Amino acid sequence: MITSFFGILLVISVLVILYMAQKNYENIDIYYWTLVILVPIVVLGYWLKTRVTTVEGAKLCFCFIYIDSTVLLTAVIFNIMRFMGIAVKSWIKLVAYIVGFVHLFIIWLCFDNDLYYKNVTLIDTGLGTATKMVNGPLKIVHWIYLILVLSIIIALMIMAIVRKGTYSRRTLILYSLLTGVGILVYIIESILDVDFSNLPALYVTADILIALNYDHAHTHDIACLISEQQKYHGTKGYVAFDLDRNFLSCNSKIYDFVPELKKQIVDENLPSDSELRNIFYSLIDDYRRDIKNVKKFDHDGRICQCEISEFSIRKDGKVQGYLFDIDDVTEEEKVLQVMKDYNTTLNKEVKIKTESIKNIQEKVVLGLANMVENRDNNTGGHVKRTSDLIKIVVNEAKRQGVYSISEQYAEDIVRAAPMHDIGKITIENSILCKPGDLTKEEFDIMKTHSVKSGEFVNLILKGVEEKHFVDVAYNVARYHHERWDGRGYPEGLVGEMIPLEARLMAIADVYDALVSQRYYKKALKYEEAAKIMVEGMGSQFDPNMLSVFLGCRHELEEYYMNIQEDLDAHDEKLLIS
Repeated sequence: MITSFFGILLVISVLVILYMAQKNYENIDIYYWTLVILVPIVVLGYWLKTRVTTVEGAKLCFCFIYIDSTVLLTAVIFNIMRFMGIAVKSWIKLVAYIVGFVHLFIIWLCFDNDLYYKNVTLIDTGLGTATKMVNGPLKIVHWIYLILVLSIIIALMIMAIVRKGTYSRRTLILYSLLTGVGILVYIIESILDVDFSNLPALYVTADILIALNYDHAHTHDIACLISEQQKYHGTKGYVAFDLDRNFLSCNSKIYDFVPELKKQIVDENLPSDSELRNIFYSLIDDYRRDIKNVKKFDHDGRICQCEISEFSIRKDGKVQGYLFDIDDVTEEEKVLQVMKDYNTTLNKEVKIKTESIKNIQEKVVLGLANMVENRDNNTGGHVKRTSDLIKIVVNEAKRQGVYSISEQYAEDIVRAAPMHDIGKITIENSILCKPGDLTKEEFDIMKTHSVKSGEFVNLILKGVEEKHFVDVAYNVARYHHERWDGRGYPEGLVGEMIPLEARLMAIADVYDALVSQRYYKKALKYEEAAKIMVEGMGSQFDPNMLSVFLGCRHELEEYYMNIQEDLDAHDEKLLIS
């Protein structure tokens, strides 16, 4: 029965190896694989020992069994030290394994003498073959070795309590408890001289627990998540959290950025009052929502850049947590700030220069417009008045939402207004300043001013101003005499073929002509002018302009009332001339 039980344990220990192998881990943990491979060998020794029929066979089985208290124990201790973050030099590991193997070789070399066992007796218990032994003088070596190992484990446990390092308490307790219990069971069984050891069951139980804890244990080892170069010599700090946001592990460099992590307990959330909690957890939330994976934060005067990514130590890629890498970008940020300040200053200077150029251009345009008006006293002040009127008309159109007019578009129309008649500078004085009606031939010449106005706009502005403004100014200058019914000039455009800016300009241009005095007519009263404007909607003007004109009519009349003195002066000048 014991033979069958040990056989089942042997099969289970082999299945554990297969279970771990099928997980396809990205990195091979030499410590763990040493354990899972040696356990079946040791259990095999125990199983065979229950089936042997000779003393020599029993001694041979012991050659397998003693691997547990020599090589296996050494691997366990180094595994515990690794989880605690204790760096062990390679030569120390080499010496320890040599001591373990020498101990094992002593047992093997005493196979044919009485130095290790004076006497070996086989007993058939009915449950399996039991082995009774009388210890030889060298057996003391084994007891000294076990006491040394037990002392080391106790020392590591005390060190773990004192250091409070960033390692998994669960993993440390699991390894330490199983190892300590194993040694105590061995001592008790040796003293009581039991027929069959319970150690195989303990070994296989430990094997299963360690296998189930493998993922958990290795996510606490930052070396499994980053390279050795990054762990010890990199300039970045690394910290890992599981999917439940519990702290797992970090490298030593991280303490340069956030020394608070030295006190953080593994497998627990960051404290609720911690600044780091907000930094890391908010980035996890953003990452889960695919918002961003990089964040900068100021911590104790240091500007850090934190980047998040998922991690997995398995080849199937199943996500096991989040890995943050943190870099000090304080100097880079200072350089960027200097560049931003420089760019801000440069942009201000460019803006000032641009405004200066615009002012010069506007003065040139106004100068040309004034030159026209100085030649044609008939329309004195028209440029200034239409520039003011167009603001009122455009603002009303925007308010009513009759047309889609952006702030930039509105500004362009207002700036373009003074240029609408600059082409008149090419018209001869005899026509431009004629006090009476123009002949058909003279009017045809007068009508060319709109084409010339457009040409002057391109000549003055193109290549200097932005295209959107040049286009608006050109359309205002060339098409402001077009009519909705197609009887305008210079091209006879119909309806919405006429650019919107020209349709708006036509309202301001015609209204000023109606309420202002000229050589050939008197200024109309506001009621008469309004009646003509309304009647012209749908023929001369865009019918949609009706609501716009009516909406701003009183504001237009109020404007003329405010400048009445200037209008009276102009009218007196006309009478004198």
